[in-house]
Amino acid sequence: MRILAGLLVLAAVAVGAWQLVPSKRDGTTVTVGTTDAVTSLDPAGAYDAGSWALFSNVFQSLLTFAPGGTTPVPDAARSCAFADGDLTTYRCELRSGLTFPSGRTMTGEDVKYSFDRIMKIKSPVGPASLLDTLRSVDADGRTVTFHLSSPDATFPFKVATGAGSIVDRTAYPATKLRTGDGADGTGPYTLTSYTKDDKAVLTPNSRYRGAVKGGADRPVALRYYATPGALDTAWKDKQVEVATRQLPPGVLAGLNPSDPTQRVFEADGSETRNLYFNTRAGKPLHDAKVRQAMAWLVDRERLAATVYDGTVDPLYSLIPAGITGHTASFFDDYPGPDPKKARQLLTRAGVTLPVRFTYGYAEGRGAGAQEAAEIKRELEASGLFKVTLRGYGWTDFQKRWASGELDAYAVGWVADFPDPDTFQAALVGTGSAMNTGYSSKTVDRLIKDSQRYADRGEADRDFRSVQQTVAQDVPVLPLWQAKEYVVTTEDVGGGQYLSDGTGVFRLWSLTGI
Repeated sequence: MRILAGLLVLAAVAVGAWQLVPSKRDGTTVTVGTTDAVTSLDPAGAYDAGSWALFSNVFQSLLTFAPGGTTPVPDAARSCAFADGDLTTYRCELRSGLTFPSGRTMTGEDVKYSFDRIMKIKSPVGPASLLDTLRSVDADGRTVTFHLSSPDATFPFKVATGAGSIVDRTAYPATKLRTGDGADGTGPYTLTSYTKDDKAVLTPNSRYRGAVKGGADRPVALRYYATPGALDTAWKDKQVEVATRQLPPGVLAGLNPSDPTQRVFEADGSETRNLYFNTRAGKPLHDAKVRQAMAWLVDRERLAATVYDGTVDPLYSLIPAGITGHTASFFDDYPGPDPKKARQLLTRAGVTLPVRFTYGYAEGRGAGAQEAAEIKRELEASGLFKVTLRGYGWTDFQKRWASGELDAYAVGWVADFPDPDTFQAALVGTGSAMNTGYSSKTVDRLIKDSQRYADRGEADRDFRSVQQTVAQDVPVLPLWQAKEYVVTTEDVGGGQYLSDGTGVFRLWSLTGI
């Protein structure tokens, strides 16, 4: 696939000869602060960046991604490959000697069990929708065979995500989510304690065998903060040694690379944020003309400049810049705010003005409240819309959009894996994770067609066609694309490898220097 170098190759600021200094392996704990929340400790019940960041360290998947890599490499597996030319049978051979915390040896049955339970449970906030092409799984000793319902070149990428986390079949119920504050995986770390919305303590797993050479070498404490401001306070008070996802926009804009007390890493990222619309019949935004009118009113340039202090870039496409298939489809169709054209569309739709709807957002998640207020201002300034804003805690917010309660909702999207498919199938395919109620036979056909190409560049035409169709139907309105920021104290190394757009959160990369 043709990914621009800037997507996964870190543009590190203030990185110099210090990288050549041998790292300390003194076993001291490094504390990492984030505003990402954990929805569930059970891989069958979470499909969000905060949960998957933890899963990357506590669980193993058959495959993973090397830093800066775009091709899955073996982790719990010794090898994986498609067993046929039509990309419908995928087979993996497990490594030997993998053991769960209980002492049980992992077998192919554990892998089969892990995938089967995701599909059986089908949690509304879980990853079942990501595995939409998986028909069945067979296991024979350490051999695992996946049978797909249609050709899917992206399936290895999906296996390498948090959805591929392998659980101990004796410790997780088959048809419901596991409760409690524990997690039993075979990853580089063992979760030794967890307090929701506060702290996760991880210690190196001496039994780990996988892609991380040498495993983890120092404990990590993950601290969870309700707001970017709280994370900033913790950073300034030296309560954390690493701050990531996400400091306030104003703080990010003012980061000083020459400050000797910290190291700042900035990378072109693939995180996007979209405004999703409930397209179901009877809802205020059901008519595509109403959604098109909104597309004529939202000013992304102003949003990026005022709310985010220029730390994000306006986005006019479902697939972000730098990734195969990116187009400016929304700019082509709606090049700038135009209340006159918006009014014409609403008149043709025959709706009562102003159109009233509820806009939901997650409280404490970045600048969500300020963003919502700005979009409300832009829509209402035209006199065509009346917006009711409602903020919710993260888990409550997920449940509300999954139940179809909200008319519109803004959600950030971190790439599951480095492939354009993660920005289309999961977001606008029928039964997508965003639960907008949108369904298009044209989009579904194009998504299936794009998954047939092992050479992802050959699917470029399909990717572009999806975006053109979505720009006309507007089940989602792209808002912005963000960079990745990691800030560490001067005595912590490896921050440039922590997060790089592959969906893997590498706590083991953090070392003392």
